[in-house]
Amino acid sequence: MREVRIPAFAKINLQLEIFGKRPDGYHELRTIFQSVSLHDELRLRAAARPGITLTIRGNEALASEPVEGNLVYRAVQALQKELRVRGGVEIELRKKIPAGGGLGGGSSDAAAALTGYLRLTGRTLALPRLMELGASLGADVPFFLLGGRALGVNRGDEIYPLEDGPRQTVLIVAPRGIRVPTADAYRWLGAPALTKSAASPKLWRFCALSWSAQGTGLVNDFERAIFRRIPRLGKIKRALLREGAAEALLAGSGSAVFGVFPSPAKARRAVCGFPNDQTFVCETLSRERYLRALKRPV
Repeated sequence: MREVRIPAFAKINLQLEIFGKRPDGYHELRTIFQSVSLHDELRLRAAARPGITLTIRGNEALASEPVEGNLVYRAVQALQKELRVRGGVEIELRKKIPAGGGLGGGSSDAAAALTGYLRLTGRTLALPRLMELGASLGADVPFFLLGGRALGVNRGDEIYPLEDGPRQTVLIVAPRGIRVPTADAYRWLGAPALTKSAASPKLWRFCALSWSAQGTGLVNDFERAIFRRIPRLGKIKRALLREGAAEALLAGSGSAVFGVFPSPAKARRAVCGFPNDQTFVCETLSRERYLRALKRPV
């Protein structure tokens, strides 16, 4: 295959609970990931010359950074090393997912690069090993190799597929000029050191509710700390609810906020309430639709 085009879908977190800091310095968390139809696009082409060429469009700030640090470049580099191949590849990344919004754009791009490069070269890699490679790139990357709805534990890199819920309409609002570095979000949260006695009741409640087909409402432990420091994000959440969202929540550690609407028409009407922000009307994706879009076995 000489060229592969592949979407890199965004995610939202339907639930996100932080238990505390682990001995390795990372935070223990439990989250429910959900794929949505908003996506970047990668185009991979076989090249005559060895090496990886990466061109980024749609995000000038990202395009100005050294490509060697980009997760797409690192993903293909890691896969070439794993497969022991040295063929050249030209990659074009077209960005649509806002950077720094808590929507997983960078991690999704990395997962799409892994899947796309395997398709381009006609090679295969067992899913457990592919997940390990993904986790070495970022905690969210393994989820994007599965998609749909899934429970994430530990750092969010241990993934357990959940039953897909009904298709829902989502309006994502990404405020211009506001980014929330993940390290800052955890520092503001000030989660205590992880202890078995403190974490266990919350953990079992979370897991029991997570596997319920009916769902349990939206939860994000980051909201209180982040809204206190960036009031604009709390105002966006309240505005989404006023505009007709059944529920609304901060996306990951922010800065995007999303609302779940009863219909696409109501979500499109609500867009008018956010004239100075980036807005995206999209829908949740089942695992089957997600994997079919990536042309991977369902």
